[in-house]
Amino acid sequence: MVLERLENLPVGSFHYKLLIVTGLGWLFDSMDTGLISFVLPILAKEWGLTPEQVGWIGSIGLIGMALGAVLAGTIADKFGRKNVFAATVILYSVATGLCAVAWSYESLLVFRFLVGFGLGGELPVAATLMSEYAPSHLRGRFIVLLESFWGVGWLVAALISYLLIPQFGWHIAFIIGAMPALYVFLIRLHMPESIRYLLSKGKVEEARQIILTLEKKLGVPSKPFDTEFVEDATPIFKLNVFTLWTKSFRVRTIMLWLAWFGIVFSYYGIFMWLPSIVFAQGFEVVKTFEYVLIMTLAQLPGYITAAFLVDIIGRRYTLSLFLMMSGVCAYFFGNATASYEILGWGAAMSFFNLGAWGVIYTYTPELYPTAIRALGSGWAAGFGRIGGMIAPMLVGVLLFNSVPMSFIFVMFASVFVVISIIVLSLGIESKKKSLEEIDATFKVKAT
Repeated sequence: MVLERLENLPVGSFHYKLLIVTGLGWLFDSMDTGLISFVLPILAKEWGLTPEQVGWIGSIGLIGMALGAVLAGTIADKFGRKNVFAATVILYSVATGLCAVAWSYESLLVFRFLVGFGLGGELPVAATLMSEYAPSHLRGRFIVLLESFWGVGWLVAALISYLLIPQFGWHIAFIIGAMPALYVFLIRLHMPESIRYLLSKGKVEEARQIILTLEKKLGVPSKPFDTEFVEDATPIFKLNVFTLWTKSFRVRTIMLWLAWFGIVFSYYGIFMWLPSIVFAQGFEVVKTFEYVLIMTLAQLPGYITAAFLVDIIGRRYTLSLFLMMSGVCAYFFGNATASYEILGWGAAMSFFNLGAWGVIYTYTPELYPTAIRALGSGWAAGFGRIGGMIAPMLVGVLLFNSVPMSFIFVMFASVFVVISIIVLSLGIESKKKSLEEIDATFKVKAT
């Protein structure tokens, strides 16, 4: 009864407000990731860092993100999405502020690890919460639009780097990055707990009250719940990683973990180094920021295109297509020589790569039932972060050993192509199905 009334709610101000509140968290996460990539070439010069040390600054945050995603996903299935979301925002905000006062390379590594831990925990929890409130027929579009805030965050980071860092130094970037801590008050005021989570924990009355409040806000004729009606219980699964490898989930877990590993490996290997790569082509710092800013702008139409395609041709085909095209663009970007080629292929790479990110965040929560949705999403993202740990360091080592840039991008292009084929081969379609329809496909329960 509760879930039926939730699904029947018309799309209105509540859904868009929730999209904005969770999206702001995404924006701040992206802004922080973008800021460190813009700061790296300046920091390397000021502190005399080697390419390996620069790579470690990028990778240490990914180590934190991996642990944060796994831990936060597990905790969110036990203690709720809302509280974990708020806690992770506070953690990465405070840690980002501490980066501004880092007094040495080692202290910066510690603070970047804590930033990563908060970032990694926030993303899968936010996607899970949004997917559990978005209506079935538009769920894909909502989650891709949520992910599109990542592109806006990169744009903000590029603007901060272009307008402020040349005048005030790299410290200002991290000071601004600490401001999202104030945003937690918005979370507490405007974000309800997931109804599906509450029902899975037997908190039926709390879930019913949220439904009555939402119906009133959206102008839906409301009536009291039948107190004699027993709500359907969500199947109970053991909250540990081994559940993800039982017969019901094994193929989905393999597909998601490999897809996440590949997309994170390629994204962070390319985009953490992007300003440095462009700078190395002989452009001055300001010109480098201009080029990367234009490439960043191309992410937004990529998200919008993916947002429409996921509910038309489906998640599996959209994700596979965008990954394949990311590989094609990465290859030509790595072999570009003229400035217009660097700009054109870089923008196309941003378009397809960030569109793919939007789809994978849509797809992942849909492939696990409510009781382990955040757990499954967190572990997939966490495993993917291993690729993110390896890639920035690997690029640093390859550059230090004078490996041609064209070879490095052939490697990234190959990874994109391989995971595109994996998604197409092992993925299933989940477009326009309610989460309960997806839940019903799982036969194995915890013992």
